[in-house]
Amino acid sequence: MKLRIFGNSLRLRLSQSEVTALTASGKVEDRISFGKSAGQSLTYTLLTADVPNISASFDNGAIRVDVPRDLARNWAGSDEVSLKAEQPLDSGDSLKILIEKDFKCLTPRDEDESDNFPNPNKSC
Repeated sequence: MKLRIFGNSLRLRLSQSEVTALTASGKVEDRISFGKSAGQSLTYTLLTADVPNISASFDNGAIRVDVPRDLARNWAGSDEVSLKAEQPLDSGDSLKILIEKDFKCLTPRDEDESDNFPNPNKSC
């Protein structure tokens, strides 16, 4: 799962096997380490849950994004590319949340994209 943070926006991009894991187990998680100790890492988790809306939270070095279970299941089994939400913040701003299926790039890259979804803009 790829994580992109830009301003007040959070974007998660999932490969085919991660979308499958999300619907099967209800959870996809990854971590980036910045040092030797466990406290120097950032964990990010996508969960299906009995919640009314997509929401995100941050606590103790961990980002958690909850998605309504039925919404995730319907998205996973469809051609729909993304799930979007805006979460109001206490400051009056909002956090934009985007969950996407990760497509193969149209130009060659140095990363393994074998588990990414076929790009709808080009046949592979």
